[in-house]
Amino acid sequence: MKSGLPALLSLLLITILHCREADPSQPTVPPTSPSTVDYSESDYQDVRLPDSLLYDKILGLLVGSAIGDAMGAPTEMWSQPAISDEYGHVDSLDMVLREPSPEGPWAFNLPPGAGTDDTRWKNLMVDYSLTEHDARSNSRPLTFSGQRFAHYLNERYRRRVEALKDVSGLEPEPLEDAMRRVAWLQEWATVARAYAEGDVDDYRNALSRFYGGEMSCAGMLYSPVFGAVYPGRPEAAYRAAYETSLFDLGYARDISGLTAALTAIAFQPDVTPDDFLKVVREVDPENFFRSRLIGRVAYRLFQQARSIVRVAERLTPEEARAMDFRLPDRYPYDSLTYARTLKAYALLDEAKQDVPFHAAEIYLITITSLLFTEYQFQPAMEFIVNYGRDNDTVAAVAGSIIGALRGYGQLPAEQRATVIRVNRELLDIDLEQQAQRLTQAVLDRRQLETNDALQ
Repeated sequence: MKSGLPALLSLLLITILHCREADPSQPTVPPTSPSTVDYSESDYQDVRLPDSLLYDKILGLLVGSAIGDAMGAPTEMWSQPAISDEYGHVDSLDMVLREPSPEGPWAFNLPPGAGTDDTRWKNLMVDYSLTEHDARSNSRPLTFSGQRFAHYLNERYRRRVEALKDVSGLEPEPLEDAMRRVAWLQEWATVARAYAEGDVDDYRNALSRFYGGEMSCAGMLYSPVFGAVYPGRPEAAYRAAYETSLFDLGYARDISGLTAALTAIAFQPDVTPDDFLKVVREVDPENFFRSRLIGRVAYRLFQQARSIVRVAERLTPEEARAMDFRLPDRYPYDSLTYARTLKAYALLDEAKQDVPFHAAEIYLITITSLLFTEYQFQPAMEFIVNYGRDNDTVAAVAGSIIGALRGYGQLPAEQRATVIRVNRELLDIDLEQQAQRLTQAVLDRRQLETNDALQ
């Protein structure tokens, strides 16, 4: 696998990041709050990738997610026919011609490469993970606590509220911008506040009202980051995601854990499709497979995705010619590929939920896209984005997994450069810096492991 990084970058990464200081602008987490997660010693060993390759994969995760988010942002919640009529076939980044919203873009008419809350959540989770790493750098193994995460989110929300109060003048734009930043976290803070305070009744009630009580994909927005925190260790990533999925209802929490686990396995050298299948079948620390009468819903969704792909791929050229369709403008593949794609879309339509951001729907489309495109980045992004529904979130999740698998060096060059520049210059998210910081945290932990082995 190509790293796509000059050798000098690897040297600068180690030199610069060893000198960084804690960011005083970041919320802290309580130092003594215990975790409910008990990791075994064998679950603590990170995969031993070369430093530059580890960075390449972590950056690939973050940038792959941001590309998917940005590709889907202009048509989020659209239908497949509407996307085809307006854009033809989407295979690249485009302007985000939408009104700003708390969960969507934060400004009018953003340039190609801008995304939504999917990228913001992964950025926030990197910050939180590094805070945990710094606070617990002398204790092993690294653990995550739902209570500490709730405390962290509450502090982030408090700072947003204070920033809103500090807005002066009568111009509407600064006020609207600050209000969007508050509204982005307000639903989450209501749940997190009750959880941090240990108020079972308030937490139950707040969770039941979270985004209308729908089984949303909340944890999936940030759980891929745990794949980078625990590279090559799917069960550890699952446990961390499950512990911090305070906003997930029912099996949505299992799906968040599996999303982290699938991202983690992508860091393994020479990983194969069978390795991803093994994660889906065998990583189950909370015993969802034993659920009485129901079993593991997430595994049934995987089986459904596999069936969709098999049915679509069995479509013959004769059957494709009998279908009534017109190739979209700028469609780069043959008519049989498009017919099979439409067949997969039709089967996904039959399985869609009441709301597009339902965890089961997001997971089903994600797994379908990975299997249909054989874990290839660009085809997977095109499959997801042109289908529509909550396409930016699905593309961000799949982009995280494939980005970690392929690495930054194998992502589309123009797209990766654009999302890095736009996020840094316009959205105050430095994906390269975040990848560097997270890489250094993993390297620090590796050094602790080495020191332990020598003692």
